[in-house]
Amino acid sequence: MTIDVLRRPGPAERQARAAVAVLFFTNGALFANLLPRYPQIKADLGIGNAAYGLAVAAFPAGAVVAGLGAGVLVRRLGSARAAVASTLLTAAGILVAGLAQSVMLFAMALFLAGAMDAFTDVAQNAHGLRVQRRYGRSIINSFHAIWSIGAVTGGAMAAGAIALDLPLGVHLLISGVLFGITACVALRFCLPGPDTEPAEETETETGTETKGESREKGSTGGGRSAVISRTRYVLAALVLIATAGTLVEDAGNSWAALYLSDSLNASAALAASGFIALVGAQFVGRILGDRFVDRFGQRAVARAGGLIAAVGMGLALAVPTVPGTILGFAAAGFGVATLVPAAMHEADELPGLKPGSGLTIVSWLMRLGFLLSPPIVGLVADEAGLRLGLLVVPLAGALVVVLAGVLGARKRHPASSEG
Repeated sequence: MTIDVLRRPGPAERQARAAVAVLFFTNGALFANLLPRYPQIKADLGIGNAAYGLAVAAFPAGAVVAGLGAGVLVRRLGSARAAVASTLLTAAGILVAGLAQSVMLFAMALFLAGAMDAFTDVAQNAHGLRVQRRYGRSIINSFHAIWSIGAVTGGAMAAGAIALDLPLGVHLLISGVLFGITACVALRFCLPGPDTEPAEETETETGTETKGESREKGSTGGGRSAVISRTRYVLAALVLIATAGTLVEDAGNSWAALYLSDSLNASAALAASGFIALVGAQFVGRILGDRFVDRFGQRAVARAGGLIAAVGMGLALAVPTVPGTILGFAAAGFGVATLVPAAMHEADELPGLKPGSGLTIVSWLMRLGFLLSPPIVGLVADEAGLRLGLLVVPLAGALVVVLAGVLGARKRHPASSEG
């Protein structure tokens, strides 16, 4: 048995799991400390809505532009070091954005923060998947649930700072130093050594061979061509699955409150329930996701989730009521909860790619969902109404049902006493 197939995690694995959870928490909390401060920054800079919109778009733009470099950084520094280094730079970018005295500097700082956030995203997921391999069972969804907790914590910290009338620079300096130190401490407990683990031994009809040897059999001639074609197809499908998850998430972020208030005449307080329902259900889905994946497999969980999102939100749009729409957003959030972690896990295991490359490509391209979804839905909404624009949610769920076959089926692990 190699280090990859441990079934009873020891103290090192447990500490590494906690360390990765801390990295996800800090990543969620850092940017969330800045978001509630946007209105103050906009007022201080004296800019209009158009200039503001272009400036804040620098964050996802930075992530898209720099995202493909994450794999190189992970291979050179190691996933844990890359995650912590980019976390520190993200904190620096956020601090500069908060202190910026011009729109240009504000946008440039957000661009830097977005680029570093993309590096952090790939690196922390890469290390989380490495820890997951040591556990021998799914734990990646729990990390994404911790990210949600970090985002809520960061937003609450910002709200508290605003209530206390804490200066913006002081607030973001405290946040950056606090979470920067936290990430550095977590680094001490991450897994040591290179990210490429020893090859896993697998049973074959002719005996025992390593995973690497198994892949080598198809690496020459027509076999190699078939492997490359298969890898490209699977990678494209994984990108679409992850993007479907981001499209649904963005629908809740950008349009839930607007649809409930403008189209269904809900009060402002009640309209906020759509976003809360989606995020809350997504958190629950991620908490339960690892258990579901271990029991039923990634493929079945994704298909069921896609069906729940498509049917739940489809019914809400077909019969528009305020309670039904809130439940529809909740169904959508629960349904897509495991999609991004599942796509990242499968991409990280694809043969024929350098370590971290598949994960980097999926993470990079799925961010286009966040970048392109708002203008696309907005254009449809302007022409035919927001109700029709929100059909992107059930359509995304249906797409997942169709493509989920590229995800792994249920794995049978040796019995373990680990709970």
